Amino acid sequence: MKITSSAFSEGATIPKTYTCDGGDVIPPLEFSSVPLEAKTLALVVDDPDAPVGTWDHWVVWNIPATCRGVAEGVAPEGVAGRNSWKRNGWGGPCPPDREHRYFFKLYALDSVLELARDATKADLERVMSGHVLAECQLMGRYDRKR
Repeated sequence: MKITSSAFSEGATIPKTYTCDGGDVIPPLEFSSVPLEAKTLALVVDDPDAPVGTWDHWVVWNIPATCRGVAEGVAPEGVAGRNSWKRNGWGGPCPPDREHRYFFKLYALDSVLELARDATKADLERVMSGHVLAECQLMGRYDRKR
């Protein structure tokens, strides 16, 4: 399974448009080689370099397994959980101190998940444990000072 973006490549700088310094737009993402037996997908975007510990920017589950990506600015079909800003939905990169790494993690799951809309990444990880068929990630970087 693979996750890519037409906006940035692995390890490259995430364009300002997709950050708090731009329009905070959801970046385009492409999914490929999803296992045929997958029932749903889950998507997590987090920043392990945040001063307070890992910061969750986006948590989405129950994305149809037939989904092959995310169009720019459009949330995928599924359930958007609570990010670290205590909002449901996308919150783009906004590092307060230096360049940070942002991990876009895609999971293929063998089931539909039962989670409340205010569920967090920790809740998602707990419920999807034992249901992950495949996973992949894309890492981008962003520094507000550049």
